[in-house]
Amino acid sequence: MRHSVNRPPTPDVGDDEEKQPSFQEIINIKLIESGEKERLMELLRERLVECGWKDEMLTLCRAFIKKKGRNNVTLDDLIQVITPKGRASIPDSVKAELLQRIRTFLVSASL
Repeated sequence: MRHSVNRPPTPDVGDDEEKQPSFQEIINIKLIESGEKERLMELLRERLVECGWKDEMLTLCRAFIKKKGRNNVTLDDLIQVITPKGRASIPDSVKAELLQRIRTFLVSASL
């Protein structure tokens, strides 16, 4: 397809058709509509506090800020450093519980 300097490219014929949502998008929509997504998020928050994960992340953040200097750290820096460590340190039991709750929801929602 050639692009003109003066006008945008002509869309392909298939682009006019409305795209069907993916299975993942359908699940997300159902979770939101039913309120289950918010219940799962609250359960996750509770479990992470119970197992000490939240305190561990707070300690990591404070150590990073102390190391770099309070005025030399941006929120983006903190997120970039802490996110991989945080994701990797979520206990398997918490992940398994959430996965089981999602599976139960999917069965009950007949998806």
